[in-house]
Amino acid sequence: MSDETESPKTTVSFGQLFLSVVAAFFGVQSNANRERDFKNGKISHFIVLGVIFGIMFILIIIAVVSLVMNLVAT
Repeated sequence: MSDETESPKTTVSFGQLFLSVVAAFFGVQSNANRERDFKNGKISHFIVLGVIFGIMFILIIIAVVSLVMNLVAT
């Protein structure tokens, strides 16, 4: 097969990137989106956004636990 039959490579928008990371984080990523991400996305973008999302998740958990512990202590 030649390269002429392949469709031009499109980039993944920020919204698609964000939704893909969130869906993958919770384990509900669709097969079509996963294939799109592997074909058109840059791994560095997914890694950076995944790390940021992971840190934000941990900080939210810490904040919720601190809030609950303060409410229980009073």
